Amino acid sequence: MDERQQPATTTPNAASAPVAEQVESTIADPYAGRRESAYRLRQGIYILFGFIEVLLAIRFILRLFGANAQAGFAQLIYGVTGPLVAPFQGLFGTVQSDASVLESASLVALVVYALVAWLIVKVAWLAFGETRSATATTTRRTSTKR
Repeated sequence: MDERQQPATTTPNAASAPVAEQVESTIADPYAGRRESAYRLRQGIYILFGFIEVLLAIRFILRLFGANAQAGFAQLIYGVTGPLVAPFQGLFGTVQSDASVLESASLVALVVYALVAWLIVKVAWLAFGETRSATATTTRRTSTKR
């Protein structure tokens, strides 16, 4: 009789066993994009109103130092800021000494537009801002075989 004995194998098939295993985990905040958009909106509002505030401050300084109203730069500043100061004209008296004018309407406009900017930013944050934070985890497992 031809008896062949095969060795007993107790290990799994060596060809199917993984040689290396790599695990990748990604953690992301699903609200981060919305928070970033709200932050950019806030910054845009502050930049716009900051520009308005600078123009009003230049107008106040030009009037205070008695700048020549016929000069081109003064005409430009007065022309641009005139509609911004118009609602506050006559609210308080104007103090004048020689060519210098302490224009209280410009000061009131500076304060009011700063408060309006703050209010718009707060309303925009309530409408578009995101205070929630979360963590979304994605795991991917890769096995390499021989």
